[in-house]
Amino acid sequence: MAALTFHYDVDGQDFSSAGEASVAVKKKLRQLGFPSDVIRRCSIAMYEGEINMVIHANGGTADVLVEPEKITIILEDHGPGIPDVELAMKEGYSTSTEAIRTMGFGAGMGLPNMKRYTESLEIETEVGVGTKLTMVVKV
Repeated sequence: MAALTFHYDVDGQDFSSAGEASVAVKKKLRQLGFPSDVIRRCSIAMYEGEINMVIHANGGTADVLVEPEKITIILEDHGPGIPDVELAMKEGYSTSTEAIRTMGFGAGMGLPNMKRYTESLEIETEVGVGTKLTMVVKV
C-alpha cells in the first residue's frame, strides 16, 4: 500500500463539529483494514488534538499520513502557543475557562492522552504564533 494522506480543516467556532476529522479518519482506517487497537489510539489522540484546537486556538488543520507500518498525525494551529509545555503535559493542568469546563471539556487530559496513545508526540510551539503537534502511531 502506498502512503495515503488526508487533510482536514478544524473549525474553531463550533464545538459540535469538533471531532469530525477524527471520526472520518477512524472510518477510513477501518475501511483500510487497520487493527482496532491502532484505530482506537489514532482516534483518541486526534480527537484530543481537535478539541484543544477548538478550545485554545480557534481551529487549525489536521493532516494524516497513513503508511503500512505507521500513521502520522500532524495538527497545526495559529493560536496563542503553549507558554510552558512541561506544565501543559501534567494531567489535570488546564487553561480552559469555567464555561468550557461546564460543557465537559478542558479537563487537562488532552496532551497527556495524546502522549499516552501514541508512540511519539513532538510539540513545536511559539507563544503568539501557534503550535504544531506531530504524533506517530505504529501499526
